Amino acid sequence: MSTRTLIRGGLVVTASDELHADVLVEDGGVAALDAHGSDAAAVWTADRVLDATDRYVIPGGVDVHTHMELPFGGTFASDTFETGTRAAAWGGTTTLVDFAVQSVGHSLREGLDAWYAKADGNCAVDYAFHMIMSDVTPATLREMPLLIQEGITSFKGFVRSRDQGFSGGVGRVPCEVAA
Repeated sequence: MSTRTLIRGGLVVTASDELHADVLVEDGGVAALDAHGSDAAAVWTADRVLDATDRYVIPGGVDVHTHMELPFGGTFASDTFETGTRAAAWGGTTTLVDFAVQSVGHSLREGLDAWYAKADGNCAVDYAFHMIMSDVTPATLREMPLLIQEGITSFKGFVRSRDQGFSGGVGRVPCEVAA
């Protein structure tokens, strides 16, 4: 069943403009936007109509650096995907990009799948992932294009010495392997 919400008469703020407009939202996404009082906007109908006169209408925020359930330095982030995304939604954030972690000795795919398993069905907002590479090998470097095709657009690697208690990571792979 489709749900429609109509927001009438607010000052709509986009990445490039501010305009007095009506916004038609269908199934959680913006379906149409037109000047307030226009012929097109006048005929829109919805299950719910909100009067936004003298109010701002802004898109939800995107937080591109979050740590839900992240293990680091012998501890874990206190937020789960459920608690962290509920808090994000209450604050107006509608999308977050969290860090999926590859475990040492495992593939990038296994790390990403583990993070999807934590997030799927537990999030109050949309989400995507960055990939932390904890064990950089020629095999994991070959995995990167496959993950990029799935929408993973950034990879994080740590360059630290082994005596600091963290994977040597990036420094162990000769540069020519990555080419």
